[in-house]
Amino acid sequence: MGWDFPPDETETTPSLQNSDDILYCEVEAHPSVEKEKPTREDSETDLEIEDTEKFFTIGQKELYLEACRLVGVVPASYFIRNMEESCVNLNHHGLGPKGTKAIAITLVSNTTILKLELEDNAIMEEGVLSLMEMLHENYYLQELNMSDNDLGLEGARIISDFLQENNSSLWKLKLSGNNFKEESAALLCQALSSNYRIRSLNLSHNQFSDVAGEHLGQMLALNVGLQSLNLSWNHFHIRGAVALCNGLRSNVTLKKLDVSMNGFGNEGALALGDVLRLNSCLVYIDISSNGITNEGASRISKGLEVNESLQVLKLFLNPMSMEGAVYLIMSIKRNPKSRMEELDISNILVTEQFVKVLDGVCAIHPQLDVLYKGLQGLSSKKTTSLWTNPMKLIQQNKVPINPYQVRELLKKLDEKNGMVDFRRLSESEAQPARTGLIPESPAETPPLRVVFYFAQQAAL
Repeated sequence: MGWDFPPDETETTPSLQNSDDILYCEVEAHPSVEKEKPTREDSETDLEIEDTEKFFTIGQKELYLEACRLVGVVPASYFIRNMEESCVNLNHHGLGPKGTKAIAITLVSNTTILKLELEDNAIMEEGVLSLMEMLHENYYLQELNMSDNDLGLEGARIISDFLQENNSSLWKLKLSGNNFKEESAALLCQALSSNYRIRSLNLSHNQFSDVAGEHLGQMLALNVGLQSLNLSWNHFHIRGAVALCNGLRSNVTLKKLDVSMNGFGNEGALALGDVLRLNSCLVYIDISSNGITNEGASRISKGLEVNESLQVLKLFLNPMSMEGAVYLIMSIKRNPKSRMEELDISNILVTEQFVKVLDGVCAIHPQLDVLYKGLQGLSSKKTTSLWTNPMKLIQQNKVPINPYQVRELLKKLDEKNGMVDFRRLSESEAQPARTGLIPESPAETPPLRVVFYFAQQAAL
């Protein structure tokens, strides 16, 4: 299930705008081109190099090579080969601030690159500044990844200044692993409170604690643009968790929230349960590994009893038992308007009685998929076999299959309209046909109605 939320198509394909503040680069113009050079007084743009002609008059490759010469770096051959692609992945290329600046100079006039990956390149403050200045002129770049560059407070300040006056097409921003702390959170949240263009933001693997949680909560109460927010692997505890949830109460745009690997605890779970009672926008929440016990699961279940929007809830690696799992599935059963499709409690061993109760819940909510570890009392080998891909068993003629695999088989074949399509195989599942495991010709494939008969017998 994909959970990124790009803006409307009309917003993502803007035309290049004319500007009196077009950046210039020191390159030689084609002899046949004679255009009056516009003046630009009081310019503070670091990418501008004096005594130049418009760099739009030369090719992208020549522009990049000239930019590399001017800043004194070796050109990245990968960038030269892919600068006409829509996605350019320069992760782990060791660009440094100067290499990043050369790329930024080139991107000012680039109209093809929509997604730029710059993770782990030690771009530092100078590199961030070059990129933000480029975005003031580039109206085509939509996704930018600057994760794992240790940008720190100054990097956060530069990004925040850009976000406060953002008029670019950028809607997805990844800033994971940049050593952002409380002061950085304050700057970013101040900018994001009024920014409506950023739809997807990744701030995972930073150093945010409870004070940052308060800033983020205040931002979420005001922001009307964010649809996906990743805050996993930070240091939120009860105070920060409650502050975040207070902001979510009135937020009307956020659809996906990842706060896994934090310290919400049962008090945070209580606050989240209250959010689920009031919020009608969230469809995906990952609160895995947050120290939530059966008590916390009970508090979340109170919200699930009335929530009509949530589809995915991940509670993996929380110290709860089957008792907590029962709270959760029964709350879904009691909610006739529940839209839950996936409940992840895959570290919990359950009993056969739990499976029977779950079957009753699924009879009311057939779209629900509960992921659990397996049945108590079974060896790990047998538990694992319960979840062997049933399509693979069919392809290898290993039938009958057990009841758990029957359920998975029906989910694979069901078109979500109450009808089962016996011809439906995904591309990945059909792959063995090319390796000889199942016949190439559809006429030679064993009829799935026969397989389904054995599956029904195994379920009895």
